[in-house]
Amino acid sequence: MHCPFCNAIETKVIDSRLVAEGGQVRRRRECLSCSERFTTYEVAELLMPRIIKSDGTREPFDEAKLRAGLLRALEKRPVAIEQIEGAISAIKHALQAAGEREVPSRVVGEQVMERLSELDEVAYVRFASVYRSFQDISEFQDELNRLAKGERR
Repeated sequence: MHCPFCNAIETKVIDSRLVAEGGQVRRRRECLSCSERFTTYEVAELLMPRIIKSDGTREPFDEAKLRAGLLRALEKRPVAIEQIEGAISAIKHALQAAGEREVPSRVVGEQVMERLSELDEVAYVRFASVYRSFQDISEFQDELNRLAKGERR
């Protein structure tokens, strides 16, 4: 780490602490040349995978798109925004934890459906009807029957 005061290369770490609920490391450093002290923060750089659409095109992961889809399914449903943000975080974490550079959009859709089924069954069926392209009422009924039995696809 270069010293921000004299640009020397050699610095030593005096103190390290976890901050931001363990998501960052705060390091207090001292320059070995000028003896000035400064603080640095380390954060793990976890990249989101690219999404492979059903037509084969690839696009960057878009959190805004994920949020919009969840909010659309949960419109006028009694689910707190904190729960929605928690679901978004869980989906992002699952995608990062997979360690893949690219994932099919189907994987994201299944993650969304899993989270929605935990949050609100009506929102789950709304999302499933669009995601799985239900063609008629019998497909809705089949999904409702599965839901009533506690089954998930």
